[in-house]
Amino acid sequence: MHVVPGLKVLYFGTPVVLISSLNEDGTANLAPMSSAWWLGQSCMLGLGSRSQTTVNLLREGECVLNLPSSAMVDAVDRIALTTGTAEVPDYKVAQGYRYEPDKFALGRLTRQASELVRAPRVAECPVQLECRVVSDRPFGGPGTRATAIEVEVLRAHVDEELVIPGTHHVDPLGWDPLIMKFCEFFGGGRNVHPSRLAGGWNMPHDLRSATV
Repeated sequence: MHVVPGLKVLYFGTPVVLISSLNEDGTANLAPMSSAWWLGQSCMLGLGSRSQTTVNLLREGECVLNLPSSAMVDAVDRIALTTGTAEVPDYKVAQGYRYEPDKFALGRLTRQASELVRAPRVAECPVQLECRVVSDRPFGGPGTRATAIEVEVLRAHVDEELVIPGTHHVDPLGWDPLIMKFCEFFGGGRNVHPSRLAGGWNMPHDLRSATV
C-alpha cells in the first residue's frame, strides 16, 4: 500500500560533491553539495541562489567538481555547516552554520592545481572534474531561492586505481561514492557517519540502530 504523506523533502540520494571555486579576492572556497546529475559531458547543479559558491560560479564562470569517496565522510562532515559568506543569513545561523574562510584547512584537505581552470582541485578526492559554466536560471517555486547551473566538464581526473585497465571507463565495483540521502551520509548501501547537516535541518531520523 502506498501513502501520500506530503513529503517535505525530495532528496532520495545523490553523490556528494565538493565544489571548489574562487572568491572575488582570489582565495579558494570549498562547498559540499548533493544536488547534481550528469549527462554526457554536462552536469546540472542545484544551489542556493545566495550561497558564496553560486556567486563565485556566476562571476568566475568556472569551478571544480570534486567527488569524495565514502571514506572521506569525516572531512565532508567537518565543513558541512560552514559558509564562505562572511555575513551569515539568520536562517543559516538558526541551522548552525558559521562563517569559515578556509574550508580546505578545516576539512584537512589539500589544494591541488587545476590544468584548465583557476579553481583548485581537492587532492584527496578520487574524481575531480574541471568545469566551465554554460548557463544558469532560477529553479523551484517562489520560496525556494535556488539556482540551476549547467556546467561543461572540460577535463576529468580519476584515480588510476578506479580506471579499468586499457579503457576509459571507471570500475563501478571499485568506486564507492559518498551518497547523501535525506541529509544523511551513506556509502556501500549503509549509513557511514552521523550527519551535522541532518541535525541542522531538524531531520526526524533515528539512525541509532544503523551500523556505523
